[in-house]
Amino acid sequence: MRTSSNPAFRTLSGKGQGGYAGFGYQGQQQTGYGYPPAPPTAADRPMTADDVVTKTAAALGTTVVVGGLTAYIGLAPGFALLAALVGFGLALFITFKQSTNPALVLAYAAVEGVFLGTITRVIDYLVPGVAVQAIIGTVVVFATMLVLYRTGAVKVTPRLTKWIIGATMGAAAIMLLNLLMSFFGLNLGIRGNGPLAIVVSLVFIGIAAFNLLLDFDQADRAIRAGAPARFAWFIAFGLMVTLVWLYIEILNLLAQLQRN
Repeated sequence: MRTSSNPAFRTLSGKGQGGYAGFGYQGQQQTGYGYPPAPPTAADRPMTADDVVTKTAAALGTTVVVGGLTAYIGLAPGFALLAALVGFGLALFITFKQSTNPALVLAYAAVEGVFLGTITRVIDYLVPGVAVQAIIGTVVVFATMLVLYRTGAVKVTPRLTKWIIGATMGAAAIMLLNLLMSFFGLNLGIRGNGPLAIVVSLVFIGIAAFNLLLDFDQADRAIRAGAPARFAWFIAFGLMVTLVWLYIEILNLLAQLQRN
């Protein structure tokens, strides 16, 4: 079983027959008291592709609606930092608990909507029209990677998986180092204007795009492994993590290009 560089999917692995990451579906298992097992509930039935699509659409729709309202209202930039911290905390909790609670996933989507809506309004004010371009760019990249995965044009092999995981960890380390140095008034030059910042943004967009391939593959494997329907919420959360990162990088790149 391959793992994903997306932290939401990295802990997923097959565990036994008919199970996936501890969420086994054994509809024929006896109760131990001689009675036939209780019929599975809607949440316990095997997950389908439709479950993943509908849950992802619900989470993404929440982010878009909340983000649009936030941008329209015009919250202070400080709300972006607060939303980022809350979103990071929710992401850690959902990831390590492998939570399938729809309330938590939708709460994460709403908080990210506040974060993205706030920073989008600020950047679009400085560079008019960049927000629409970033949204279109994110949709195009998502659709392209989905087509590449479904047609088999790019196969998710163990070697590719290791490369993407290593690249993602490297990108995270660079961003963390740049953040720490900014506290001391230093800058690696990977954010802002300049050729280096543009190159870094392009590389990060490429890494985020390839992470989508791993996310699609993990969702596909969860379906084949018989994960319960409620697990689609966790898959939707993982896709949201990648999409948020992809949108931020595209927004940053377009803003840099137009300012230059």
